Amino acid sequence: MSSSPLVFDGHNDTLLDLLHGRSGERSFFEASECGHLDLPRARDGGFGGGFFAMFVPSEDGLDLVETDEGYEVPHPPAVRHECAHEMTQRLFDLLTTLVEESEGQLRLVRTAAELADCFDGDTLVALAHLEGAEAVAPDLSNLTDLYDAGIRSIGLVWSRQNAFGYGVPFRYPASPDIGPGLTDAGEELVAACNDLGIVVDCAHLNERGFWDVAETSDDPLVVTHTAAHELCPSSRNLTDEQLDAVADSGGVVGITFGVSDLRPDGEFDADVPLSTLVDHVAYVADRLGVDHVALGSDFDGTTVPDSLGDVSGLPAVFDELRARGFDADGVEKVAHDNWLRVLDETLAV
Repeated sequence: MSSSPLVFDGHNDTLLDLLHGRSGERSFFEASECGHLDLPRARDGGFGGGFFAMFVPSEDGLDLVETDEGYEVPHPPAVRHECAHEMTQRLFDLLTTLVEESEGQLRLVRTAAELADCFDGDTLVALAHLEGAEAVAPDLSNLTDLYDAGIRSIGLVWSRQNAFGYGVPFRYPASPDIGPGLTDAGEELVAACNDLGIVVDCAHLNERGFWDVAETSDDPLVVTHTAAHELCPSSRNLTDEQLDAVADSGGVVGITFGVSDLRPDGEFDADVPLSTLVDHVAYVADRLGVDHVALGSDFDGTTVPDSLGDVSGLPAVFDELRARGFDADGVEKVAHDNWLRVLDETLAV
């Protein structure tokens, strides 16, 4: 295990990558040059676990359109609930299979106590997360079933519209203030998640929807993978006012490793120094205090800096944080303490 701090991470898409073989055929239990995350490389990088996303891709893919100043990706069509539920079940089955085959090396955690019990040990922990709530029935009739199965975090939308809200489309440069807020069903879903002890994730949500969550939710605000709009004016990133609201609620922002949301020019070029990633961590820490910033890598779901490579490169991020003046306590908070605090306040005991 790395001597760097143990990391709890806000987002990865490893399940989908394994299921579809998008980066190449590989096993989660063998070190690979494909993808970003597997068990041996997690050990090398000091990755102790995080939110394992179940994401339902759009059937027709995405079309990136270049503009005079940057780019935009038109909204893909909505995904039908039945299709989303089927794909989510396949991804959840894969996660449970990995847990069974790991012989104790990987654990699906359902409570704050389970997370606390195994995070500091040798067990990699997985928090089951829906990236986009399409698998939830619009009348919420299956939400309790999803909870009973082990889902503990739900992103209300991905970057498309669904029954619960409006996902912000990918645009650069652009404000996140695009489209309407939560639907009535979206507000009901937020309240139901609060009651059950499910994290409500505002990643990919447009600004009006974000403010609706802030007004509706009793829990700390969580954005699992995003960055600072002031440094990179991508529609996916949070404005200063949104960042302030997260801190006011006692919540946390996970800084993405996706290069197009980190680079000031919004380019998809992976030739990015780690200092660019740490610029966003430092910006949020300086504005909100170090208690409200963490990591949300988006491993296996985005293009990460070549200077990082994959999960085994995580120690270099903390070397850069220390070089910026983060003390030992601050490093621990960014690495895992802030996520664990918010999850302790949100999940059932």
